[in-house]
Amino acid sequence: MLEVEELHAYYGKSHVLHGVSFNVQPGEIVALLGRNGVGRSTSIKAIMGLVAARGSVRFRNRQILGLKAHEIARRGIGYVPEDRAIFPDLTVRQNLALGMKSRKQGGRWKMEDMFALFPQLEERADAPGGVLSGGEQQMLTLCRTLMGDPDLLLIDEPTEGLAPRTVAQVSEFLCEMKRRAISVLLVEQKLTISLQISQRLYVMGHGRVVFQGTPEELRDNESVRKEWLEV
Repeated sequence: MLEVEELHAYYGKSHVLHGVSFNVQPGEIVALLGRNGVGRSTSIKAIMGLVAARGSVRFRNRQILGLKAHEIARRGIGYVPEDRAIFPDLTVRQNLALGMKSRKQGGRWKMEDMFALFPQLEERADAPGGVLSGGEQQMLTLCRTLMGDPDLLLIDEPTEGLAPRTVAQVSEFLCEMKRRAISVLLVEQKLTISLQISQRLYVMGHGRVVFQGTPEELRDNESVRKEWLEV
């Protein structure tokens, strides 16, 4: 579904990604792991056309590198940014409606589905996004992206700074994506969540992929965990 090959990315003159390659298959959850600053979030932003990049990014066998972010989104990729980027003056319902596919196209998801995934959002449906807690805002941005009916979700640090109960709810959301065969590329700092949810993992270091394999293979590879993941 998604094939990234020899991806280089830049912030101005700073060369951040140095030939990154990975792939995501249909219905698969793949995690990008690594310490802060190694290029995980930049990889996702490069796929979405949000940073300068060169190399190859193919989605459904079509080259998307060089397209604008809204063009990439229309091809079926949803992006959940780390900063959530909700509209604080709009209500929960209005934020969700903005993410919705056009009525002519239709989609697999309705607002009622979002409220079933996160009942707190229904309770706060008419509240402005800006008064929601951090956890509720994370739920909202996940659901707003899902309302666009993507086949691939790029999710950047969805549990960062959240309370344990909300972390569990976000984890259940990811499990639901797995059950519904929606592909996910996940940037996640919490190793335990990535090991539980992902089918495959890539570990990044210094702008490169330094390990790829299954959760079981990473559990068994103490040297990789110590050198590239553990603090």
